Amino acid sequence: MDVSLEVSFLGGPDPQRGIGVVAPFDFALDRELWRWVPDGVSLRLTRTPFVPVEVSLDLARLVSEHETLREAVRALAASEPEVVAYACTSGSFVGGVAGERAMCEAMTTAGEVASVTTSGALLEALEELGARRIALVTPYTESVTRSLEEYLAEAGVSVTGRAFLGLTRHIWRVPYRSVVDMARQAVAGAADALFISCTNLSTYDAIPQLEAELRMPVLSANQVTMWAALRRIGVYAVGPYQALLLRTAGPHEEPPPPQAPAVPPAVPPVAQPEEQEGWT
Repeated sequence: MDVSLEVSFLGGPDPQRGIGVVAPFDFALDRELWRWVPDGVSLRLTRTPFVPVEVSLDLARLVSEHETLREAVRALAASEPEVVAYACTSGSFVGGVAGERAMCEAMTTAGEVASVTTSGALLEALEELGARRIALVTPYTESVTRSLEEYLAEAGVSVTGRAFLGLTRHIWRVPYRSVVDMARQAVAGAADALFISCTNLSTYDAIPQLEAELRMPVLSANQVTMWAALRRIGVYAVGPYQALLLRTAGPHEEPPPPQAPAVPPAVPPVAQPEEQEGWT
């Protein structure tokens, strides 16, 4: 007896629109990026080559060199993305506002498609929300955090409070609880929004909890990257209880089903900064 399944009636797979993503070699949160992406859109990711250099502002510059970006975008071209996103905060703010714009130009020229970076997307999101004063959370060292503050200041955004971990590697291992604790510490002065930096830091489930507790919009590196890239192709990012997404949702879209804010799991605390290493 023939028991083979007839699947031709399914008619799929459905056509997918594509977003190309260039990430640093140590990026570990592919799955988090996907959580903001609606059905009908696929992410096509590539990584910059490994660089055996001590994590620092110098490394941020190396992973964002224009020729490195051009090669990555050319590698993505075969998959025909409609937009390319550079998913790294430090790599896109280390050269200042002009440096970020030059990165986008280099990627656009290489791929002949629109391009965005995490730091450029952050400025777009702050403008969308009308936020000019922010609280800042990073997993970085003090020097890298200071460089981000300088980038924001150049764009006319002031930092009213900050918290950072001083990590140089393994940032993806930081638990939500540490992110939440840093956020509470950073919100020391009057702020219009909170920004959690680093695409290698998990934030998706922490955002609704923090917005409910702090009573302000909460932005994160991966969130603004996906929001801006999707916006370039006329698609809305998805996610429950996130002020940026609710503000920019389409007029005919149904709101996401209610979900309880995530509760950070009971995990061991992160070690003190001098005991750790981390980056991106």
